[in-house]
Amino acid sequence: QVQLVESGGGLVQAGGSLSLSCAASGRAFSRYLMAWFRQAPGKEREFVAAIRGSGSSTHYADSVKGRFTISRDNANNTVYLQMNSLKPEDTAVYYCAADRDNQMWVVRGMGYDYWGQGTQVTVSS
Repeated sequence: QVQLVESGGGLVQAGGSLSLSCAASGRAFSRYLMAWFRQAPGKEREFVAAIRGSGSSTHYADSVKGRFTISRDNANNTVYLQMNSLKPEDTAVYYCAADRDNQMWVVRGMGYDYWGQGTQVTVSS
């Protein structure tokens, strides 16, 4: 069982930066593929980024590539999302997700067993 708690959301102007954190409880954190998803009002949840259990490889949605960076600290059971050059269309609730790392990239939310409660990110124009 894995419990996830996100933090770091807030209000920022377009062009600014925010850093999100997701603290995980449970054992064997390094065996889990970790990901960030987001959901804007009236829209479906969408994949943002994922990182292998070892931290050796990452995968991004085209919409955030080059602006967002996912990373993890396995010693402290935490995954991060650094968001730069933020745009108003990045406004959403951001969710951390986890699932056993089977060496495949999983970009559909239904592929993840564990979810955090979400943190709001609002980008003003």
